[in-house]
Amino acid sequence: MQSGEKSLLRFVTTGSVDDGKSTLIGRLLYETKSIYEDQYEAIKKTSKKRGFKEVDLAYLLDGLAAEREQGITIDVAYRYFETEKRKYIITDSPGHVQYTRNMVTGASKADCAVILIDARNGVLTQSKRHGFLISLLQIPHLIVAVNKMDLVDYSQDVFSCIVSDYEEFSQKLDIHDIVYIPVSALKGDNVVSKSKKMSWYEGTTLLHNLENLNITADRNLVDFRFPVQYVVRPNADFRGFAGKIVSGTITPSEEVVVLPSGQTTSVKSIVTYDGELKEAFAPQSVVLTLNNEVDVSRGDMIVRRKNLPQIETKLEAIICWMDDNPMKTGTSFIMKHTTRSVRAVIKSIVYRIDVNTLHRDNVDMFSLNDIGRVEITLATPVFFDPYKINHATGRFILIDPLTDRTVAAGMIRDAARHMEDYLAPVADAIVKQKKSPHTVWRESHIGLAQREQKNGHKAVVLWFTGLSGAGKSTIAMALERRLFERGCKTAMLDGDIIRHGLCSDLAFSPADRKENIRRAGETAKLFFEHGSIVLCTFISPFRADRNFVKSLLAPGRFVEIYVKCSLDECQRRDPNGLYEKARSGIIPGFTGIDSPYEEPEQPEIVIDTRESSVDECVNKLEAFLLKRKVISEPKK
Repeated sequence: MQSGEKSLLRFVTTGSVDDGKSTLIGRLLYETKSIYEDQYEAIKKTSKKRGFKEVDLAYLLDGLAAEREQGITIDVAYRYFETEKRKYIITDSPGHVQYTRNMVTGASKADCAVILIDARNGVLTQSKRHGFLISLLQIPHLIVAVNKMDLVDYSQDVFSCIVSDYEEFSQKLDIHDIVYIPVSALKGDNVVSKSKKMSWYEGTTLLHNLENLNITADRNLVDFRFPVQYVVRPNADFRGFAGKIVSGTITPSEEVVVLPSGQTTSVKSIVTYDGELKEAFAPQSVVLTLNNEVDVSRGDMIVRRKNLPQIETKLEAIICWMDDNPMKTGTSFIMKHTTRSVRAVIKSIVYRIDVNTLHRDNVDMFSLNDIGRVEITLATPVFFDPYKINHATGRFILIDPLTDRTVAAGMIRDAARHMEDYLAPVADAIVKQKKSPHTVWRESHIGLAQREQKNGHKAVVLWFTGLSGAGKSTIAMALERRLFERGCKTAMLDGDIIRHGLCSDLAFSPADRKENIRRAGETAKLFFEHGSIVLCTFISPFRADRNFVKSLLAPGRFVEIYVKCSLDECQRRDPNGLYEKARSGIIPGFTGIDSPYEEPEQPEIVIDTRESSVDECVNKLEAFLLKRKVISEPKK
């Protein structure tokens, strides 16, 4: 965006049927002088013909004949207006449950969502449904507009009750910026101008909130991703690659990698219709020229060399099924991802989400408007970032190859990881080792029970997992000191120390991370078999990795300790400056930034380092070990 140019805000309006979405948008268009006088006169006549005392501005949007007849919105409608501060694209999405797919489509690129709630009806199932969808789509800002306040005598009590109800529900959602505004779209209260009839409301108007939303911070300007749309070659002297920068920034001379070939080169120039640029950023459409003759075609992706996306053929995703015909596992589709199209098969349905209760149901197929988690296998790899990190490279659609219809929209969670993928190679290696004529497996001549009796405590593996900076090592070292003073035999395996020696040959690719945890797990097992309390501090972001280590030990001997701390707090602490380096692209694939962390689903113990001191955490762990009879109280 050039200096002085207005920013663009995309927002979606949603809610239950007849909550007043179209009327609200009509009010915004009218009061920002974004409609012609003859349009206003036309809807004035229509309103009068239908017997309305007020001019119903909803007729500005309901363009379909079916909508005019029924008085509801069916299709997604887009409208444009601007104020002195910024430009707007409004998406008016349908409220009826039958058209949930339309709502998902309309909201997919929104910066903000406005949910309307009829003050007379309060929070309905559809209000919650749309809130869940907004959370699922990772729309960062939500405005809850309690509409039709004029029909409840502008009651503060009614408004407060609705706010309380929705706040209780929204605690389950992943939305951190929610604003509540009492409005009357029909009469204009608190839409553009402050309402004199609701002097008890101390907040700002809807338009003021929209004008002042900070959306720049929501955009991914770190991960440079440039899906190539087509090759530009007007003559023998020019060869460029056209596309849209979907995230990140780029400057001439920066080193880049072309995927999937992996060829490395650098940017020669950034070309536009108005001339060359010294810097380009999302969401600009540009032509890149490169310094080397490399093979690039449509569907390839150009990325910064030190900041690579994931490249996988097995994905875990959340999808919304949009077809009248049910979705079954084993069905083949075309996945459209950025500018790349690949063959895809739904391998399995992990669960379906009941959008009313947020419960997870086990099903063998999806019906129209069903939402849930699936595993997808691709014929060729795609280059992606998890949707939570990068919307542009984390979303896709599925197309029926027979009908050419779009049947689903999806958001990639991560690469699919199966226990068999981890256990099979390890098991094979062990089998081969046992069968080798050059090595023989030998059991220890001193049993574990004997060692435990000698040590005066049980052997156990304490596995500390959590984000970098959460406090895993600090707490584990303090606990080890406490156990040492008790006379316990301990062993400390720290993630950083292990990577200095045993795993110094490994990087941070998914395969290397898996191998890192495998080696750490096998090492922990050796210390365990010799009677030690083994304290392991590894980020270990993937459940499958942690479950693998657990599988090496007898039941009850592996204790998963979740050292819980928010990403924001970990970044604030950042003791080694790693998060800053990760955000600048120096450390690619960093957990929490451009690689996900899978929280433990059933840890034996949770330690929240935001709420507890180190001593309090150690006391809690010591009490746990006493209760489990790993250690015992000293004899008096």
